[in-house]
Amino acid sequence: MSPILLFSVISLGGLGLFFGTLLAFASKIFAITVDPRVEQIVEILPNANCGACGYAGCTAYAEAVVNGEAASNLCIPGGTLVARSIAEILGIEAQEVTKKVAVVRCGGGKKEAKAKYIYEGLTDCHAAELLGGGSKACKYGCLGLGSCVSACPYDAIAMSDNGLPVVFEEKCSGCGLCAQACPRGIIEIIPVTQKVYVACVSHDRGKDVKAVCSVGCIGCTLCASPKFVPSGKVKIEDNLPVVPPDWEDFDTAVEKCPSKCFVVRVDDRVMANKQCA
Repeated sequence: MSPILLFSVISLGGLGLFFGTLLAFASKIFAITVDPRVEQIVEILPNANCGACGYAGCTAYAEAVVNGEAASNLCIPGGTLVARSIAEILGIEAQEVTKKVAVVRCGGGKKEAKAKYIYEGLTDCHAAELLGGGSKACKYGCLGLGSCVSACPYDAIAMSDNGLPVVFEEKCSGCGLCAQACPRGIIEIIPVTQKVYVACVSHDRGKDVKAVCSVGCIGCTLCASPKFVPSGKVKIEDNLPVVPPDWEDFDTAVEKCPSKCFVVRVDDRVMANKQCA
């Protein structure tokens, strides 16, 4: 072997050894120590990365919990069981989780709501929204193309024959991904204890609502009347009733509603009204 070749081999080998040692030393100096509790918490989380906790993903939430920046009961899909497991890992008192479910605040399907035109584009609500605000005459109503269905990781939503999404509460985790996917904002995440909600989000005046939908809220204010709601729980804001989660004296208001746009989640009789409306 020539001296030049030998020198080159030795030089390159020496440089490799030097930089390898340097990198090994640097990895020790600049190593980021990961709290083992973070990995333990990530393992028990659903890993849906839904963002319902307010963080970018399950790992980000786990880090925030360990660092004391987030409560241990923010994982809605995981529920109380996960919250208790997190508390056990951290050695803190367990906090209960209020289970939530998604509800569809629109009753204007193909039978009830008028259309402006026949849409034949992409099966995506965002795409339809870009084309003249969608095919539905009501500018607030469900576009019926199932973007919420595609967004749900739990198969908890399906489209009905009437063109409206149906939520299967037994499968729903309350993660909110469906609500984020809806360009019209008609899907709301409510506490599972809430008994009634308004299946309409239109803020138009009654005449304009009736011109495009037979079951839309006309803002008549009957549901806010002390005569029908002694508790005074319901307020009218911008032609639409605002219903609190703890509203109990709703029977008369629901019965008197001329548009039948209230949905009572715990009453089979009223649920039947919703399905037939």
